[in-house]
Amino acid sequence: MKPNAVPAALALCLLLLAVATASLPARAQDAGATAVLAEQVRSLALKSSQPAAGLRVEVEAGALDPRLKLAPCQQIEPYLPTGFKPWGRTRVGLRCLQGEKKWNVYLPITVKVYGRALVAASALPAGTVLTAADLREAEIDLAADPAAALTDPQEAIGRSLLRMVSAGEDLRQNLLRARQWFAAGETVQLVAVGPGFSVQSEGQAITPGLDGSPVRVRTESGRIVTGLPVGERRVELRL
Repeated sequence: MKPNAVPAALALCLLLLAVATASLPARAQDAGATAVLAEQVRSLALKSSQPAAGLRVEVEAGALDPRLKLAPCQQIEPYLPTGFKPWGRTRVGLRCLQGEKKWNVYLPITVKVYGRALVAASALPAGTVLTAADLREAEIDLAADPAAALTDPQEAIGRSLLRMVSAGEDLRQNLLRARQWFAAGETVQLVAVGPGFSVQSEGQAITPGLDGSPVRVRTESGRIVTGLPVGERRVELRL
């Protein structure tokens, strides 16, 4: 179990337990039933929420639909619906397994995962080519946006902003224009990498070398290969 999983699990356990036990009949709300349900919720939370060391997790509960009329239930099972992850805005299922009428409801929750990442040191207009002076580190909610947060200054320096950002706004991959390592027609270094070896040669780029996008290169023998740009006029071929 990772160090920061416990606070997240405890918070999730408490919020689900509060909702679930509210629907239990009085005879089921004894210490034994409550302890069993608490352990079920705690197990789910520990298995589902496993952030890396150094991250801080907070869980905020939403509210069940007030129009719901739930029948008394002696056994309630919390579960994570298929396709839902304990990250950002999500939901947890609660289903009645033993009662006069079985039911299944969803509790909306927001899972916040705080960690250190890069933010704008000041307000920056669209098109700004980032320098080290434009960046600072701060704690942000990594789960607030599906786009990856930038943590390494080298991921941002030299890249331009697609839109204006405000001071203190976290920098995400989708805010930056893809880095172009070379233009079509330029001579590039090809590095063929395989298990235990690498071979270097030269070729001519047929398409621009945009970071993260495959590029086509014509080798000295005239063969056309596809690789990934990994640096200035450098393409890697995985064999």
